[in-house]
Amino acid sequence: MIALLARDLKLSVRAGGGALIGVLFFMTVVAVIPFGVGPDLNLLARIGPAILWIGALLASLLGLDRLFQAEREDGSLDLILMQETPLVLTVFVKCVAHWITTGLPLVIASPLLGLFMNMDEVAIGATTLTLLAGTPAITFIGAAGAGIAVALPRGGLLVSILVLPLAIPVLIFGVSAVYAAIQEPAPFLPPFLILVALNLFFAVIGPVAAAAALRLSSD
Repeated sequence: MIALLARDLKLSVRAGGGALIGVLFFMTVVAVIPFGVGPDLNLLARIGPAILWIGALLASLLGLDRLFQAEREDGSLDLILMQETPLVLTVFVKCVAHWITTGLPLVIASPLLGLFMNMDEVAIGATTLTLLAGTPAITFIGAAGAGIAVALPRGGLLVSILVLPLAIPVLIFGVSAVYAAIQEPAPFLPPFLILVALNLFFAVIGPVAAAAALRLSSD
């Protein structure tokens, strides 16, 4: 599994563009918001956490269709299906590698974009923490969609359509946790723990669903 993780990380680096495109898209979404809502700094600070979460969610959808596409094109997907290692575990490791190369850069870029949205230190810290806890869930959800669309020539749009409704609870509790941290009377821990629970839930359900979809697509 460590070898598979290192292999996927190397392939992502050699392919290039995945993490950079995601971060650039994330920055673009955040950068155009002030032009739409005007130069009201108080308004930008108030909607900043939601905008960062929406931008990170949309940026995370960009590369999900490539999760199993390379293996499908070079024929190694058949070898993965026939190996003795449980397919669920293999899918889980591939999801971790995908998040490290695409989701983690979004988390790292979020504090800088938070400053761009005139957010204070508490809001920036809470947003970064919730993105760190929530973006892996989007990858695990996307694995199931990528497994369904892997046999399709243009499955990228289908993956986004399948993943987006399931990712809405992650978005809701992620944003709720940030606003709870900003507003003193509202407790931060309950929505954040629900966000972590969603992450753990999809970490189990996502690879199982993706493994089943990959087996069906190979039949």
